[in-house]
Amino acid sequence: MNRARVYAGVLLAALCALQMLALLRAPAAWLPAQVAVTVAPGATLDVDHAALGAPAADGGRLRLGRDKDGRWWAADDGTGAPLRVQDGTRQYRSGSVVLARGQQFQLGVLRMRVDAADANAVDLTAGGTHWHYDGALLRRDGEPRPACPDARLGTRLADAWNRIAPRALAFGRPLVFGGNLDCGNRIAVAGLSLHAAGIVRDEEGFRMSAAPSVPLLLEEHDDVALLAGRPLRLDAGQTLVAGRTRLLLASDGDVLRMQPGGHVALVADTQKRLPAGVAWTWTRRAAWDVPAQATVPFLAILGLACAAALFVKMKDSVRAGAATGAALLLAGSGAVLFWLQRTGAPAGAGIGLLVAWAALAFALLAPRRLEPVLAAALPLLALGLLAQLDLGLGAPDTAWLRHFHKTAALLALGAGAATLAGFLRPARPLPQARIELALLLLTGAALLALLLQVAYGDETGVFDLQPVEFAKLALAALSAHCLALACGDGPAPGGAWRRGLRLAAPALLFMLLLGVALVQVDDYSPLVLLALWAGTMMLAQALATRRRGTALVLAGVALAAVATVALLRGAGADGIARWDFYADRFLVWLNPGTHPHTGQQLLLGARAIAQGGWRGADGAFGLAALGLDPGFALRIPAVQDDFAASFFLQRHGLLAAVGLWLLQALFLAALLRLAVRCWLAGANARDFRVAWLARLRCFFLAGGAAFAFGHFLLSWGTNLAIFPVMGQPMSFLSAGGSHLLFFICPLLGAAAASSQSLEENESCRSTSNMKL
Repeated sequence: MNRARVYAGVLLAALCALQMLALLRAPAAWLPAQVAVTVAPGATLDVDHAALGAPAADGGRLRLGRDKDGRWWAADDGTGAPLRVQDGTRQYRSGSVVLARGQQFQLGVLRMRVDAADANAVDLTAGGTHWHYDGALLRRDGEPRPACPDARLGTRLADAWNRIAPRALAFGRPLVFGGNLDCGNRIAVAGLSLHAAGIVRDEEGFRMSAAPSVPLLLEEHDDVALLAGRPLRLDAGQTLVAGRTRLLLASDGDVLRMQPGGHVALVADTQKRLPAGVAWTWTRRAAWDVPAQATVPFLAILGLACAAALFVKMKDSVRAGAATGAALLLAGSGAVLFWLQRTGAPAGAGIGLLVAWAALAFALLAPRRLEPVLAAALPLLALGLLAQLDLGLGAPDTAWLRHFHKTAALLALGAGAATLAGFLRPARPLPQARIELALLLLTGAALLALLLQVAYGDETGVFDLQPVEFAKLALAALSAHCLALACGDGPAPGGAWRRGLRLAAPALLFMLLLGVALVQVDDYSPLVLLALWAGTMMLAQALATRRRGTALVLAGVALAAVATVALLRGAGADGIARWDFYADRFLVWLNPGTHPHTGQQLLLGARAIAQGGWRGADGAFGLAALGLDPGFALRIPAVQDDFAASFFLQRHGLLAAVGLWLLQALFLAALLRLAVRCWLAGANARDFRVAWLARLRCFFLAGGAAFAFGHFLLSWGTNLAIFPVMGQPMSFLSAGGSHLLFFICPLLGAAAASSQSLEENESCRSTSNMKL
């Protein structure tokens, strides 16, 4: 066993011991397995969301009742989030209505009539003004409205695109009521603030809703009523969504039985006082609970753990087969755990911990020789699992542990898939044409995923995925291919069409990533991330081709950027208040106290960091508080993602953070070292294909290191208020998701494959020298 495996194994063992300590020290917690509400026909019952199992912080109240025929209904009081009822693929919301021809509504002083409404557009009339809205563009008397003065650049670009694009390719934008200006997708209403009401297109048509405090009168079939508080009919098999808690409904005579899921409150005992007519069936949170539908996969997990520990000592032929089977079981176990988490019945935290340990042990033992890249990455993954487990075990509701479950499941899935890809790698390098075809297919999939996000998603992604992470991987691979060809000795093979396609594909993907960053994200951190990556790749090419002048210019640009940030910090808020492009980010960064709402993350994050000090809030580097209540850190918005570093600093202190910084620096240095080894192998190769493939690996690893460095830099800069950016998770430490599955795991798999290829080439050269 090489030294890297020994060092990584010792560190992993210590971190896994801390994870188990956190699991064992977690306080006992109870939650409702079922909520029973008893109401007689014709009666009603007013309850708050907490009485149905929702966390107390969600607030809100609702009214449950039955009509004279015994049918159940629910209505909110307008103080909390609107109620929703899901029936299969259909969804009904309180305080909203799907517009239909002939309806009339009054919002403040504005009175409108619906002239036409179908799946494609809605026509509205107010006085003598006619409005046409198709889900993307608003037209007044047939003419699009000019952009609003405060519109961001991304909104202006989306508006310009919607004017010329076919409706199927247009960016969806809601119609907003309120304010004093008719512009963009806004209709002014005197006396009402912006976003007083809105219209969006969904699967049922065009749905109108109003803010809870805004009265909206709806006239339909000679019936005039306030839209807020309209009851929703409840039937067995439906799901009632109250705040962030989902309640599966089942009717039993005078009793409505609800099974809570999602965000469910945790309490220390079963003595909670409940209102009359409400009864809970209690269950205890179990760390080793296995859902009935996952019993067989759980047995496979146990077999996987044994296989991962034993196959390393087998003979080569048997070892390869055992490793392939273990990788299949590992990927399957991750898929099962992810499915359980998505269905709302996750396995216990201990089961997720076993799967995560199996993935880490598999990645530690599978390679013949553990590269420093993996030796640094595996403890980083274990640290991320520890932070998410620690954050979830002491939280007041069940939702926080889902981040740990998701990370553990996707880590197992990604590790198994990456290892399988390595075992299925052909013995001889594929022809360049096939690799280029695979890269083009990868680009097409990335472009399609980005277009789906633009058309149907938002800045959080689409279908619970982040296509941007997959696009970053494709961009790194495509640009590496172009640079590998550009750095070759002779002209690139193929005609002008193929050469143009090689250059156009990464440029198109890069521009689309920029477009998504501008249109979908209300923050420019993705632009900074892409700029860091582009600068790093230019520097890598300059160093590889020995263009010292270009390298010096790029270094000067980086220093100028650092100086600009320092000057902006010294300029103060007065010098930036007149800017109109993302000015709020700069103002919050310079003086978050004057912006208590948008500056809440920075203020709470700074408070958490100050509380942590050098040795953590408990004075014992977090060891005394493992598994216990995280405290006010849970109030930091996105503490599991963008501000995971703030929680780490509060829990474990600045000294532990220095260790984390060093481990991250070691990971980046190991990636770059492997990239340099690939470059040298390509320079010494005698075959054009081998040399090109080595350069491809070199630039791909350099591009992956650039993106990882950007995530580290922007995340630390956000948490420590160094940069005026927000919105980037920290690789390995933040809650795993698309970034872990689509970027980190493929990058580690590529690093392992590159290392194995280098070893094989060195072995072949040694054998040839011995024969000579």
